[in-house]
Order: sequence, then structure tokens, then C-alpha cells
Amino acid sequence: MNFLIDSAYASAGALTGFAVGLTGVGGGALMTPVLLFYFGVEPTTAIATDLWFAAVTKVVGVRAHHAAGSIDWQVVRRLWLGSLPVALAVVVAVSLGNNVVKVGWLNQAIGIVVIVTAAGMLLAPALQVMARERRLGHPKTFLRYQPLLTVIAGALLGVCVALTSIGAGALGSIMLLYLYPLRMQPHRLVATDILHAIPLSMVAGAGYLLMGKVDGAMLLSLLCGSLPAVWVGSRLAHRFSGRTLQIVLALMLIAVGGKVLFAAFA
Repeated sequence: MNFLIDSAYASAGALTGFAVGLTGVGGGALMTPVLLFYFGVEPTTAIATDLWFAAVTKVVGVRAHHAAGSIDWQVVRRLWLGSLPVALAVVVAVSLGNNVVKVGWLNQAIGIVVIVTAAGMLLAPALQVMARERRLGHPKTFLRYQPLLTVIAGALLGVCVALTSIGAGALGSIMLLYLYPLRMQPHRLVATDILHAIPLSMVAGAGYLLMGKVDGAMLLSLLCGSLPAVWVGSRLAHRFSGRTLQIVLALMLIAVGGKVLFAAFA
């Protein structure tokens, strides 16, 4: 196998890594469509490689956030309780020969998840305001259902990530903003979301790895760009708000997701 570094993949990895380090989002939602549409990678290979790309990249990114004490471990454990078993169930189905990841609607599913993710990123402030009003207006009811809803949110993320590699970062952060409107300050949100995504990506990626769908050469090139970039982004995350970048990412995702859908339905 040729492991020469591809500069195009490395550049794509650097852009994605910086976005992940700075905002906690943009990993699968950005990388998978880019691999599909720009590089023409086969869908299951794009998903498989992106899952391991996201896991390794976020290990580097979370170290800076952990050093700053930003991780909310209680929330992470609640998310894992839902996401990891569900992702594992999908992995088992895939490993046993189920054709879930081979059906014709895979590209359509990726495009739809990307569009939904982008819409959620744009609407995140409004959703947080709504959640804050509910939290302050009905605190006992809100807190009573908060743990269960967090587990359910994790389960939904487990399905999305295992099938499309998308959702752990962008959708996860939106869900956390809604479920924890007072608790999730920007830096805590980024750190918590990144940490949750690491084992989820590994579990979801295990089945694809067993099927031989991970492209090692492409993964190495992507990581050569992403690892230094995610470290830089993580260091800068505590210095300024990433909202502007989130808006830019959302607009990019709408464009990319639209192109993926157009190609899928053409």
C-alpha cells in the first residue's frame, strides 16, 4: 500500500481539523461530503475513513480542552449511555453482513443529515433561547427529564454516526445547547461534545474497519493536515467566540449537502 502524503487530502484535513478544534463541529458533517463530492470517494469508504479521522483528530483536540477543565463529565456519560450501545448494535449488524450501509439511499441520507445539521447550526441561538425559557419557567419538570432526554439524544447520535459518520459534533452540540441551556457555556460545550465523539467514532468505525473499508493512505494524509490544525484551533477556542465560523460552516454545509442530494437524486 502506498502511504505517500497527498497534499489535497492533507489540506482538506487541515481545514476540517481547525474547525473541529475551534468549534467542536464540522468533522463528519464537512469531511464526508467533501470526500464524496470533491474527491469522488466511494460512500462506505468515505464514512469508514472519516470515522477514524474524526476519532484521532478529536483525541488531539480534546487534550487542550481537558487541560483547561472545560469537560462536563456527567453530560458525557449520559450521552455515552445512549450513543455507544446503539452504535455498537449498528456495527454488529454491519459486521454480520447486513446491507444497511450498501443500500441506494446512503448518499441521500448523508445529504439530508448534512442539511439538517446546517439548519440546526443556524438556528442554535434561537433553540437555546427557547430551552432557556423552558428551563427557567418549569425548572423541576425540565430537570426531571433532562437525564433521560440526554440518553435518548445520545442514541439518536449513535444511529446517525454509525450510518453516515455525521452528527457527533454539529448535531451533538445543538442537542446539548437545548438540553443544557444554562450549563453549556461555549467552551464547555465544545470540550464536552468533542470528548463524547471520540469513543463513539471508534465504536462506529470498528465495523467498517473489520470489513476493510478504511483507506489507510487517505487517512494518513488527512491526519497529517488535521492534527496540527486541530491543536491550533483548540488553543484559540478560549480566546474568541466561534459563532461566526459556525455560520460560515453552516452555509458551506448547505451548499455541499445540496450538491450531494442533487447528485444522489440525479
